[in-house]
Amino acid sequence: MAYPTNMPLWGDLLVFLAAAAAITVVGVRMSRIADRLADVTGLGEAVTGAVFLGASTSLSGIVTSVSAAYFGHPQLAVSNAIGGIAAQTLFIALADFAYRRANLEHAAASATNLISGTMLVLLLTIPLLAQLSPAVTVFSIHPATPLLVATYLFGLRLASRTENQPMWGPRLTSETKQDVPDEEPGDARTLWPLLRSFLVLAILIAIAGYAIAQAGLAIAAKTHIGEAIVGTLLTAVATSTPELVTTFAAVRRGALTLAVGGILGGNAFDVLFVAFADVAYRDGSIYHAITDRQLFVVAMSIAMTAVLLLGLLRREKHGIGNIGFESAGLILIYIGGMAVLAGS
Repeated sequence: MAYPTNMPLWGDLLVFLAAAAAITVVGVRMSRIADRLADVTGLGEAVTGAVFLGASTSLSGIVTSVSAAYFGHPQLAVSNAIGGIAAQTLFIALADFAYRRANLEHAAASATNLISGTMLVLLLTIPLLAQLSPAVTVFSIHPATPLLVATYLFGLRLASRTENQPMWGPRLTSETKQDVPDEEPGDARTLWPLLRSFLVLAILIAIAGYAIAQAGLAIAAKTHIGEAIVGTLLTAVATSTPELVTTFAAVRRGALTLAVGGILGGNAFDVLFVAFADVAYRDGSIYHAITDRQLFVVAMSIAMTAVLLLGLLRREKHGIGNIGFESAGLILIYIGGMAVLAGS
């Protein structure tokens, strides 16, 4: 379905907001189904958050980045991908405010989430290295693209093995929220209806993502704001609303490991947007078509992930205003980074 090019700016904004609202509503339902899938499949909240919830809520972002790259807008494609990672990491800090019993990173202790966070840092360095390497392509695809996919798959396998056979674990305290299943795993009568519902909701999110991408391109063209700002501040945040909704919904239900795992797993999957966009971009390597603004957001996302990992390792029980130092750090880095982008 082609996006109408003669629509006025207010119409583009209306489409943008309607698609973002649809993503929000669908995201709430997906969070509930993902929590049940974690129990029925026996995968656990951390792995389910990384695979089912993280990847599926990212479908709107995939469609946004891929369609932007295909239509020759590499800066918007990469800004949307990496900007979403920064925004979603910020959501953990916001969820920390909502969880009043203790610091969220303390209560959601999980070796699997530490693996996911470390893999995310590794994945984010690959686009940086690709941009600094020669612009060699095979069928207009840079070698870093298959490397990203292979690294992500290796990380998933590592996280799954850590969930099933952990070699060490966090110290349990009175505020540690353990991942205890509410349902018995292995019930096919429950599993298949859940998977069907999850698939339908994922398709709806993908359709909304396409609408956001096209409306975002139109807004960038008509306002002359620039693709980097539109991608980082508008489309990235809008396509990340499922993660915001599902994170808060999971925290409210007490599924804390799922909340943090969904963000970290979703962020790792979001790096693959760059790989998918490189395949869709037909004018060569997308890594060499981006600017310093996109590289800045990549570096900012690495810094935010490192701060989050420090919080998960330190496990501060009660910080200032019931949030840990890592949540305060995430907020400061994000606000400061956005200010730098807006002023550049």
